[in-house]
Amino acid sequence: MRELSKDPWLVTSPRNSVWALAHGRSLAIGDIGHIMAIVNVTPDSFSDGGRHDDAERGFRHALDCVADGAVILDIGGESTRPGAPEVTPGEEQDRVLPLIERLSKETDALISIDTYRAETARLAIEAGAHIVNDVYGLQYDAGMAGVVAKTGAGVCIMHTGRGRDDRLADVIADQRLFLEQSLDMALCAGIRRDAITLDPGFGFAKVTQEDMELMARLPELQDFGLPLLVGTSRKRFVGAVTGRDTPDQRDVGTAATTVAMRLSGAAIFRVHNVAANRDALLMADALLGAARGFRERQAG
Repeated sequence: MRELSKDPWLVTSPRNSVWALAHGRSLAIGDIGHIMAIVNVTPDSFSDGGRHDDAERGFRHALDCVADGAVILDIGGESTRPGAPEVTPGEEQDRVLPLIERLSKETDALISIDTYRAETARLAIEAGAHIVNDVYGLQYDAGMAGVVAKTGAGVCIMHTGRGRDDRLADVIADQRLFLEQSLDMALCAGIRRDAITLDPGFGFAKVTQEDMELMARLPELQDFGLPLLVGTSRKRFVGAVTGRDTPDQRDVGTAATTVAMRLSGAAIFRVHNVAANRDALLMADALLGAARGFRERQAG
């Protein structure tokens, strides 16, 4: 692993920046945090499987999420919960493409495709998606980085521990090992730096202690100089801490993580319950704004 100070990706970023996305769109990153709504068009996702498993129900749910304050709609056609059966590329595409096409025509929301398959990503962007959310951080499908670069899509590169034999014991060291590998792939493929966000991958092959330590040490990932997108919504570790057994009982615990990680520098929050987390985010942003105002007054 290279020394962090010598890595060309690790530069100090200003508080305010712009995430460059496909189709000429962009998202301002700065004083206001953003909500990415989870829209699973699947029968078996861990929290909401079957609730929005056709294009019409998915469309109505997506509109509700926008009304509640979501800026990004993350469309997924395959469950990533542990033990979920793998779907074929054709099944995945049949689930997500009609919804993406309709949303792109009937809303101004930013659309993300939650996939690790390059062909699904390419077709989704053609249908109107702006962002690729890859839970394998470009490392599953060799063609993914090229698709992102060619289309000009924004990309969320997520850390995972799944299927790896090179994991490091320290949670931040392992984040840096994996994410540096992904960023090298992005750089070689020609992905623009301002098109990238990073996701620590809460709950992906991590135990509760690792997730909690990762959250506590989140500011250390600011070394990358890239926006952080986080997804703790209704995850198992939230249930372990709060004692809530079922995923839909974990929204209050999730909102608490939204506040904590916004104060630690996260920019985008991938959630199921948009309204609850939007309120939590508004409070966190107000607190950050008050702190900035105080510092500015003190500085004269």
